[in-house]
Amino acid sequence: MLGKKLREALAKLTGRAYVDEDAVKSLIKELQRVLIASDVNVKLVLALSKKIEERALKTKKLEGLTLKEHVMKVVYEELVNLMGESYTPRLDKHKVLLCGLFGSGKTTTTSKIAHYYKTKGLSVGLVGADVDRPAAQEQLEQLSKQVGARFYTIKGEKDAAKIVEKALSESKEDVVIVDSAGRSAFDDELVDELKQINDALKPDEVYLVMSGDIGQVAGKQAEEFNKTVPLSGVIVTKMDGSAKGGGALSAVAATGTKIAFIGLGEKMGDMQVYNAEKFVGRLLGVPDIEGLMEKIKEATKEQDVKKLETEELTIETFYEQLKAAKKMGPLSNVFSMLGAADVPKEMVQQSEQKLKQYEAMINSMTKTEKKNPSLMKSNKTRIQRIAKGCGLSEKDIREFLSQFEKMEKMMKKFKKDRGFRKKLEKMMKGGGMQGFGI
Repeated sequence: MLGKKLREALAKLTGRAYVDEDAVKSLIKELQRVLIASDVNVKLVLALSKKIEERALKTKKLEGLTLKEHVMKVVYEELVNLMGESYTPRLDKHKVLLCGLFGSGKTTTTSKIAHYYKTKGLSVGLVGADVDRPAAQEQLEQLSKQVGARFYTIKGEKDAAKIVEKALSESKEDVVIVDSAGRSAFDDELVDELKQINDALKPDEVYLVMSGDIGQVAGKQAEEFNKTVPLSGVIVTKMDGSAKGGGALSAVAATGTKIAFIGLGEKMGDMQVYNAEKFVGRLLGVPDIEGLMEKIKEATKEQDVKKLETEELTIETFYEQLKAAKKMGPLSNVFSMLGAADVPKEMVQQSEQKLKQYEAMINSMTKTEKKNPSLMKSNKTRIQRIAKGCGLSEKDIREFLSQFEKMEKMMKKFKKDRGFRKKLEKMMKGGGMQGFGI
């Protein structure tokens, strides 16, 4: 995986007591190896290496930074440049066309983009204009219901442009998103169909959907589609498990086309607006606190978040936070945002299981016990009753109470630790990685 290999390469530098020219050149060779293995174009890698070496060894470092910190800052900034510009989607009334080849996840992505606009307070209409793939329209109709979007199509119609025209005549939504047909390869038939849809829709945004696992081929694909229908941006899916994701992003960026969104999981909320700084920060293990806060905010919309922040930590408030955490998607993503991307898979899976067990335990407690955990600490009868109610052992209950006590102490300490919070604030105001000594 690209992120893990990059972090391992940088760890060799940060682990050195002293950094000199040889150390910098050794790091660059390691970065070359990692990036080429992740299917990043060789020419791009060589250009990146040259820039890093020149800036790391020949430019003046900022006052207060060690050479080690200066080199890390340069690597971070040049990787951001390699991966392209960040994207800002429009949030007004507009029309969107999605195109792409078979297997890119286009129809699912259509609904994920709809979900994104819905979370921004916009009404959305989805148009099923894929007239080639069997059941594509039925799939999109089901997904429309799931995200709360209105669905438009003409069943049995083989002219995609007619479907689009009818949808436009009926639609009253803020954002209209058209799912077009794909092909196994870019051919004349696809070109003609896209041009007809484009003429009928006159889209404000055109997004090409492609899978991150195609690597640097993504660049050529973006160029081909861009010649047919001028692209606003590219949506790269399957970035959560693709070793070639970095190759895809850098290849698209090299064509001058922007990355608009990236898919980091299977849930509707796992489609994110592309931010190069955050993406590279997560690759390098720098906490994406802003992204994490955004996830928490979305997950806890129906809960009194201010109340949770100000209340003392009890099992009752922990339970509310636990319910919110379950809405935030896979724990691995949350760990990544916290800068702990290399938490062992076994531990993450164990944590997922633990969350389920904790929920079962808490559901078996009385309201008084949830507010005052000390009641259970030395009361065997209470522990027996809870264990029986949730189907777990008394040892499991005692372990949970012990873990909760440690967490309670840690939270009290964290609230008093202003230094860490100041570093986060500095990072979010533009201090970048320097706030964490990188």
